[in-house]
Amino acid sequence: MSTSAEINDREEGLKFQPKFDAAGLVTCVATDAGSGEVLMVAHMNEEALRKTISSGEAWYFSRSRNSLWCKGETSGHGQRVVEMRMDCDQDAVWIRVKQSGAACHTGRRSCFYRAVPLGTTGAATLEFHDGDRTFDPKAVAATLCVVATALCRRESDGVGDAKNASTERGDYNSLSA
Repeated sequence: MSTSAEINDREEGLKFQPKFDAAGLVTCVATDAGSGEVLMVAHMNEEALRKTISSGEAWYFSRSRNSLWCKGETSGHGQRVVEMRMDCDQDAVWIRVKQSGAACHTGRRSCFYRAVPLGTTGAATLEFHDGDRTFDPKAVAATLCVVATALCRRESDGVGDAKNASTERGDYNSLSA
């Protein structure tokens, strides 16, 4: 149990003391640095938080895959962090980002592309708001399969580290399926 002094230090002090939940996560809200639009909500573990702070790129922890991931590592739609803030009791993070492309895995700019109409009776429904896709997630997945297949072929052909150096730098133009 936290003492009153510890709570005061966490809420009013300048010491960075993230308060992770039982699963070791904090909730993170990402908004567009220019417009203020909410782009997505995700989770960060200690490593994701540390990597985000040190790199300036948004890192998250996937609960469904139980793994760390850098936003944009598969889609190319990354998030450059402009500012990071902690809430009052340091159990939630807000990052303002410069979003490259879409933030949502469905291909939309924001994960919040549906609204719940208010003031209606009966079962709640959803309506699309700003639901246009900026990319086709199936096409991205197909491209990733081609790249992964090419990498696997190169590895199985015994291509050495010197030849793989270009892909480690992100130069995938030399890959062929």
